[in-house]
Amino acid sequence: MAYAADDGTTVSDLPDVILSNIIAAVSDVRSRNSAALVCRKWCLLERASRAALSLRGNLRDLFMVPTCFPSVSTLDLSLLSPWGHPLSSASDPALIAHLLRHAFPSLSSLTFYARNLSTIQLVASQWQNVEHVKLVRWHQRPQVAAAGDELRMLFSECRRLKSLDLSSFYCWTDDVPPALESHPALASNLTRLDILNPSFSEGFKSDEIKVITKSCPNLREFKAVCRFDPRYIGFVGDDALVSISVNCKKLGILHLADTSALLNARGDPEHDGFTAEDASINVATLIESFSGLPLLEELVLDICNNVRDSGAAFEVLNSRCPKLRSLKLGNFHGISMPIESKLDGVALCQGLKSLSIRNVADLDDMGLIGIGRGCCRLAKLEVHGCNKITTRGMRTLASLLRRTLVDVRISCCRNLAARQSLKALEPIQDRIEKLHIDCIWDSAQELEDLDGVGFDLNCLDQGDASIHQPANSDYDYDYDYDGLSKASKRCKYSYDLNLELDVNSNGNVHGVRAWDKLEYLSLWIAVGQLLTPLVSAGLDHCPNLEEIRIKVEGDCREMSRPREREFGLSMLVSYPKLWKMHLDCGDTIGYAHTAPSGQMDLSLWERFYLIGIGHLSLTELDYWPPQDRDVNQRSLSLPAAGLLQECFGLRKLFIHGTAHEHFMMFLLRITELRDVQLREDYYPAPENDMSTEMRADSCSRFEAALNRRRISD
Repeated sequence: MAYAADDGTTVSDLPDVILSNIIAAVSDVRSRNSAALVCRKWCLLERASRAALSLRGNLRDLFMVPTCFPSVSTLDLSLLSPWGHPLSSASDPALIAHLLRHAFPSLSSLTFYARNLSTIQLVASQWQNVEHVKLVRWHQRPQVAAAGDELRMLFSECRRLKSLDLSSFYCWTDDVPPALESHPALASNLTRLDILNPSFSEGFKSDEIKVITKSCPNLREFKAVCRFDPRYIGFVGDDALVSISVNCKKLGILHLADTSALLNARGDPEHDGFTAEDASINVATLIESFSGLPLLEELVLDICNNVRDSGAAFEVLNSRCPKLRSLKLGNFHGISMPIESKLDGVALCQGLKSLSIRNVADLDDMGLIGIGRGCCRLAKLEVHGCNKITTRGMRTLASLLRRTLVDVRISCCRNLAARQSLKALEPIQDRIEKLHIDCIWDSAQELEDLDGVGFDLNCLDQGDASIHQPANSDYDYDYDYDGLSKASKRCKYSYDLNLELDVNSNGNVHGVRAWDKLEYLSLWIAVGQLLTPLVSAGLDHCPNLEEIRIKVEGDCREMSRPREREFGLSMLVSYPKLWKMHLDCGDTIGYAHTAPSGQMDLSLWERFYLIGIGHLSLTELDYWPPQDRDVNQRSLSLPAAGLLQECFGLRKLFIHGTAHEHFMMFLLRITELRDVQLREDYYPAPENDMSTEMRADSCSRFEAALNRRRISD
């Protein structure tokens, strides 16, 4: 890395201060590690300038605790192995805690797995000046003397706490309010509180929200899971929303989500979008709440009950919260219903850069186009469960936002299956960087002629003032581009052709087919369906695709076996730069042990989904095995272990479940593998692993065998 010039001068001749600043500016972990291998000087400077570290390794290997990172201020201990077995699994927890404190003396942010009260006391006492703490726990909450004792212990040790993250920490909702009330000085000092935890069975009630916000008046970020359903006692309604704006006027980030919205992200695309019950939230309350939060930058209101005729509230949101840049709404109806040329509702929020809308039952193509006209700075758009929008509306919106839109998620929309979604995004397919679609291969719709979809923007431009951008906009949608005649502009923006047309520097028109800038692709697919039609659907050329996430969901007990031998991972070899994959079969439900006659157990389904994965050039893989919820088991099977060992280029493998020890030993045949972990990060995690499942001793033996191998680089 340090190349010599003609006079013999090298980069290493730079003053240490300058060279240290250069290395500190490198954010990629592997690049920093490579820099540390250049020479001893570079190694010392890299280690001394590193500010954040996620510590891996087995707690029993005390000699491996690093002592060369004195400047680390952000430390993550939640990934120590055996995962889920914190300091209590060690022979001398106090000694390990002391060694960690000696190795990292300057922490301001700490994350650790807190399985029991003793771990919280032991770890928190070592870093009493820490300002940010994130607790992680997927196991059952232990029995304590009184509600909130675990948090009280944390607060009594870390009195300078400003930020608390409980989003991955299983506890009870009634643990939080009494702990905050018992430490008023610390609660008043908090600026960030994240209790948006999907493991809460009910969510926080209205009185609890009031207590929390009253105890923490200086919050700038507040995220909470709530119960909005008015059929339940203590539901969150008008009073709770108003109390948040009254008690926490400094909020810049506010996320409120219903428990069912976190647990069941996907709904029924055939549903009309209206729920049986309306939320007890009216437009006047929303207006009052928005008026009390002038510093708001991010807002999430993901409610699973109807909020009708809400457009007027979001018109006020635009004027009262001028800094708003991100908005996510669930089950809000009437958010954009333009009449003739007049924009309304969310379409007036011109400063938005990110918009997510879920289950907006009355949002149609014209409403979506209104959002595209008004929210002209959108870089990220997500639509979920909006059954009235079609390819025409989505394609026109993509044209309006061609200059800015780079991140799109389309899911659970009745009229937007895979091919329709890709067809709608053709106007921005050469610019989009992140994409999510549903792999629904509806042959009846896909055999139709999809050419000619979309509204003719030129016709609207000539005869309808509604296509012009509102005042105060930085963009001009009159399409008056220099060097293009009116005929050329009509050819570019009218969708009478199968391909989007582009005009090069010589004035020649050519078709654009490649997704040139697509780096991240997310897919949802129903259990038993195949991945193979993906390429023919339109994603045939993605030269820069680096990461893919595939989520398989459904109950395989309802079918005997899939139609084909394999799922279709082999077809992903057409993406030359693909190196990272998330394969999530965690919501695939089946029989873990003995399947009835004519049914496949989960081991055979795993083989179906993993066949062909060895053909890919992956270096990182996150894999969620399918599960049997009746016995709370998510475990790697023998066919899965055999297929995973064929991924010879893997460096990191994270299995979100358990495994037999002898199955894990198969993975030692992957020559490049050096980072493997089993994570039971689903609730409730198995409290006592079965006798033949991966236990702490088994994990230690596997890691020892992994570390004994010779690593080439």
